Amino acid sequence: MKDWWKNSVVYQIYPRSFKDSNGDGFGDLPGVIEKLDYLKELGIDVIWLSPVFDSPQDDNGYDIRDYRSVYAGFGTNEDMEELIAQAHKRGIKVVMDLVVNHTSDEHVWFVESRKSRENAYSDYYIWKDPKADGSEPNNWGSSFCGSAWEYSEQRGQYFLHFYSRRQPDLNWENPKVRKEVYDLMKFWMEKGVDGWRMDVIASISKEQDFPDYPEEEGRKYYTGKYHSNGPRLHEFIQEMNREVLSKYDCMTVGEAPGSTPEVARLFTDPDRKELNMIFTFEHMNIDRVPGSVNRKWALKPFDLRELKRIMSDWQYKLAGRGWNALYFENHDQPRVISRWGNDTEYREECAKAYATVLHGMQGTPYIYQGEEIGMTNVAFELEEYEDIEVRNAFQELVVNGKSITREEFQKAVWNKSRDNGRTPMQWDDSENAGFTTGTPWFRVSDRYQEINVKNALEKKDSVFYYYKELIRLRHEEPLLTEGEYRLILPEDEHIFAYLRQTEKEGWLVAANLSEKTLPSEPLREFVKEMQEVMIGNYERTGIEGELRPYEAFMMRIR
Repeated sequence: MKDWWKNSVVYQIYPRSFKDSNGDGFGDLPGVIEKLDYLKELGIDVIWLSPVFDSPQDDNGYDIRDYRSVYAGFGTNEDMEELIAQAHKRGIKVVMDLVVNHTSDEHVWFVESRKSRENAYSDYYIWKDPKADGSEPNNWGSSFCGSAWEYSEQRGQYFLHFYSRRQPDLNWENPKVRKEVYDLMKFWMEKGVDGWRMDVIASISKEQDFPDYPEEEGRKYYTGKYHSNGPRLHEFIQEMNREVLSKYDCMTVGEAPGSTPEVARLFTDPDRKELNMIFTFEHMNIDRVPGSVNRKWALKPFDLRELKRIMSDWQYKLAGRGWNALYFENHDQPRVISRWGNDTEYREECAKAYATVLHGMQGTPYIYQGEEIGMTNVAFELEEYEDIEVRNAFQELVVNGKSITREEFQKAVWNKSRDNGRTPMQWDDSENAGFTTGTPWFRVSDRYQEINVKNALEKKDSVFYYYKELIRLRHEEPLLTEGEYRLILPEDEHIFAYLRQTEKEGWLVAANLSEKTLPSEPLREFVKEMQEVMIGNYERTGIEGELRPYEAFMMRIR
C-alpha cells in the first residue's frame, strides 16, 4: 500500500530498558526478538528502535562511534539482521534512529579531525578560532547546559556541540559529510530497514556567520532560533531524499525542535519531497515557564485549553499539506499520566483517556514502551538518576547558579526528567520486573508488582487491551486516517472533544481529563443521533448521563 505509514501504529523501543536476554542488566536485541510475539499481539505495525549503533554511551547511544556496527551491549550486526527478519516475518516493519547532527568524539572522523587543520577530516566538524580574549566564538549554549563550544588544545580551536561536549556537531556544509551519511543509510536499508526516525534533524544546518544571541542579565549561554531550522536545512533534506529515501519504500519522521506547523509543512508537504512527518515539541512545552533561565525545570501548571489549542493547530495546518506524528511519550519525555493526569486513583482510566484523545486524531500514533500498560513516573533520589541532562542541570542551576533550590529541582525532575521514560520495562511481578536476571542498569519502578505486562494480559479490561482495540480501529476504520478534524468546546477546562468527519460518517471523540464528574450536556448539541460507541473506558450506551472522572470514548454519530 502506498503511504502505508498513514494507517500504521508505531511502537518505540528504548533497547537498553526493554528486555535483557543474557543477565548483564542491560537490554539487548535478542531481548527485543524474544518479545516480538507480544508486540504482534498488541497489533502494532512498526518498531522504532532508539540507537543501537556502537557508542561509548555518554548519552545513552546518541553519541555514535561507528554507524555500521551494533554496540556490543546490544548484540551484534547479525542480531540486528535477525531482528529485521523476525519482525518482517510477523508483518512488523523496523525503523532505526538516524543520529547525524553529531557523532561521538570517539568516532574516527573526529579523532582525525581534531589532530590538525590540514588532514582529510579537518572540516567534517565545526571548528572556530577563539575570540581575541581566548573565549568561545559566540554565546551559543548546549541543550545539556553550559557552552556549546569546547576548546581543543590539539587544534587551538573550539568545536561546536549542541549536546554533550562528547557529541561534536557534524559540518553538513561539507559535501563529503553528507555523502558519508547517505552511504551509511543505504548500508542499513539494503539490510531491510524500513525507514528512519531522524534525531534533531532540524539542527543540521547552521547559520554560517554564527551570530550571538541578544544578551540577558544573569545569563551567559543561550539556546534558541539559531539552534534549528538553519538556512540550508531543506536543501540538505531534499538532497537526502533524492540520493536515498526516494529509492526505497520507507517511512521517515524527523525530530524538529523549534518547529511551528508552518515550518512542519516545509518538511512534510509531499510536493517538496522531504520527510513523511516530524515530531513537534510545542505541546510538550506547555507546562514549562517560557524563557526561564531554569529551562525545562521551571514548571507551570498544566492547562488543557493550551494543549487543545496547540494539537488542533497542528491538525488544521497540516491537513492536506503533510502528516502528523502523534505522541505524548517517548525516551525524552515523562509518562503522560503522571505529568498531566492522575497515576494513582485513576491510573488505568487516565491512561485510556489520553490514549483515546491521541489515537482519534489524524496522523500516525506512536506508543512508547510501557505506555500500553500505563507505566508511571518514578520519584528517585537525585543521586540515582542516570541522565546526563539531569546531572549537568543540577550542577549548573542548583550548585553553581543557585537559580533553583534542590527541592524545586527534584520536584521538576520527578515530573519532567527523561529518565521517567527510561526505567526498565515491567514484564511481570518477579524480581526486577522480569527485565533481567542480573542487576539492572537503572533502577526499576517501585510499582512493578502492580503495573506489569503479565497482569495486563490477564485482565480483560486492562490498558493493554484498550490500546489493542484502538490499533484495530486505526486499521479497520478509514475515517481515523482520512476524516477531517474539528475541535469543539475549545475553552472547556476539563473536556477534550473533537469531531472526525468524512462524507459518509462522523465520529465524536471526547475525554473528561479531570477527576470531576461533569455533565455531558455540552457534547449533546453535536450529536443529532448516536449510532454506536466504538470504544470507551467506561460502560456507555449513549451520549446521555454524566462524564465520569477520566471517562473517554469514540462514538459514531449522525
